[in-house]
Amino acid sequence: MTIELLLLRFHSDMVSVERLSENSAATYEECAKIFLNWLQGEQIKLASVNPQVLLSYLIWRRTEQKCDELTIAKDISGLRSLGSYLVRQGYWKENHAMLLERPKASRALPKVLSVEQVDRLLDSIDVSQPLGIRDRALYELIYSCGLRITEAASLQVSNLHLKERILIVHGKGDKERMVPFGEAAKARLVEYLNDVRPLLVGEKVVGEVFVNYKGEPMSRKGIWKNFKALEVKAGLHAKVHTLRHSFATHLLAGGMDLRSVQELLGHSDLATTTIYTHVDDRQLREGHREFFPGHRS
Repeated sequence: MTIELLLLRFHSDMVSVERLSENSAATYEECAKIFLNWLQGEQIKLASVNPQVLLSYLIWRRTEQKCDELTIAKDISGLRSLGSYLVRQGYWKENHAMLLERPKASRALPKVLSVEQVDRLLDSIDVSQPLGIRDRALYELIYSCGLRITEAASLQVSNLHLKERILIVHGKGDKERMVPFGEAAKARLVEYLNDVRPLLVGEKVVGEVFVNYKGEPMSRKGIWKNFKALEVKAGLHAKVHTLRHSFATHLLAGGMDLRSVQELLGHSDLATTTIYTHVDDRQLREGHREFFPGHRS
């Protein structure tokens, strides 16, 4: 059987039998393809593969192809899936790849913008247009509160307390938390709520704070798509979630304790918040002399 035919059948099995997503199936197929081509180059028959052969392959990937721990971990997952298929098809008597231990990949540090970069991003929004006023309020609030994109999209008018400058946020696992926001965010929200949202919503009854041009709740995709346009306009490389990372990093740089940042972000595990303490010191301190200056908060 050719490598191409084996890969085709392996992919079909992953999708139809193992019920993996197309993305996972494509990833594991690519892992299998690299492995099978390596076997061919080393003149090793598929039926002759044993744990030592698999280890030799992974050493080759690590040393010759300079693959990092995350890639090696992905390779092992792909090999395990391939091994399961080969056992069911009678090519292997046992899945040798199950003996392989995946390395613990080090977690990548989050991308963070400086205060000046956040300013540049927000200032690139055209507030002469109604939807620009909405977007300025939206992204200002995401940064000021460290919101996840889903939390911003689902934010209810009833959970927005302008006078107290407090939001009630429903995060992961439907956990509720209160988060304060700055004066800049409040000013932008007041302008949007008074001058723009009523025009967009009309006579509809919509519970969500942020709506699209049809007066319907903004979707995650809509928020993401609009942000991509701002990213290009501002000449920055970032994601919506980068504003949340920046919020947390700027708080810690300003001197807020880790537990408080954990509460504001809605992290259930303090270890998740701790990653922000490892961001490069230059990024942490750039432009910060007072406690979370944020964007003119």
